Amino acid sequence: MLRLPKFEYHAPESIDDVLALLAEHPGEARLVAGGTDLLPNLKHGIEDASHVISLARVPGVSEVVELSDGSLQLGAMLSLEAVAEHELVRARYPALAQAVGLVAGPHHRRMGTLGGNVCLNTRCVYINQSHFWRESLGYCLKKDGSACHVVKKGKRCVAAASNDSAPVLSLLGAELTLVSAARGERRMLVSDFYVRDGVFNKQLESDELLTHVRVPAPPAGHHAAYAKLRPRDSIDFPRLSVAAGFRLVDGKLADLDIVVSALASSPVRLNKVTELAAGRAPDETLFEELGAAAYKQCHPLTNIDGDPAWRREMVPVYVKRALRAALERGAAR
Repeated sequence: MLRLPKFEYHAPESIDDVLALLAEHPGEARLVAGGTDLLPNLKHGIEDASHVISLARVPGVSEVVELSDGSLQLGAMLSLEAVAEHELVRARYPALAQAVGLVAGPHHRRMGTLGGNVCLNTRCVYINQSHFWRESLGYCLKKDGSACHVVKKGKRCVAAASNDSAPVLSLLGAELTLVSAARGERRMLVSDFYVRDGVFNKQLESDELLTHVRVPAPPAGHHAAYAKLRPRDSIDFPRLSVAAGFRLVDGKLADLDIVVSALASSPVRLNKVTELAAGRAPDETLFEELGAAAYKQCHPLTNIDGDPAWRREMVPVYVKRALRAALERGAAR
């Protein structure tokens, strides 16, 4: 049995108290929301913490608020289940409801939170193991070691982003609200939040708290969908995830956007692929071209389970599935 290491547990009852604790214990504290990611990582020694700060009692971060500009403000402590089942989310952002509804299993979605999924740690077959297993291998770049076992002589960790919410939120132009005691509040687009570094792939300072996710109102005629490759239809992390969205204007595609994830340390926007679609009607011929172009741009690694050559072959399949689903679903309301 793997046991949690010793740490001091805090249960603050306000955002200010959370920020004060983060400032008091720089680099030594970890925030826990649902705990579905952090607690297993602490048990395996993948993360360290001498202080764990619970967000369970913090008010004002577990609500869905419709703002005057038509956007939705989602509290970071909303459970994934609550987001997936919320009437306004399902009507306006069906791809987001779909994506968070595919995270792990029902019990994980009931405990896990939107903010926790946005901030999910990267994963790799060489890090998500017991401490004994990693020690026998000589550790790795992500934790305690100096070598990457995926890219020989690699100088940067390539552990994969595996959060289902990230590609869809990036696609939808969502914005994060981050707060700290020292610098106050700042806002950042989800598409700017992630960086290509598997050790820590977020632009989130150790004294900052993610409080809200604001999703702008979808433009008229916007269609979007999410497609996820995984061995089983529950529990498993994605081996590939694809978010696709576009507007239909007079029967032609406009503003096509495709974001893929689980291939690298951050979601990747396929700009070169989407340039092929401007002003063209959505049909199987176009979808085949877009799938083939995505195949050329995507290069899976051995950072997560699943044969990388097979995962690459699935790229055009899942790009086409996402595009078809978006077209069939109809415009967001």
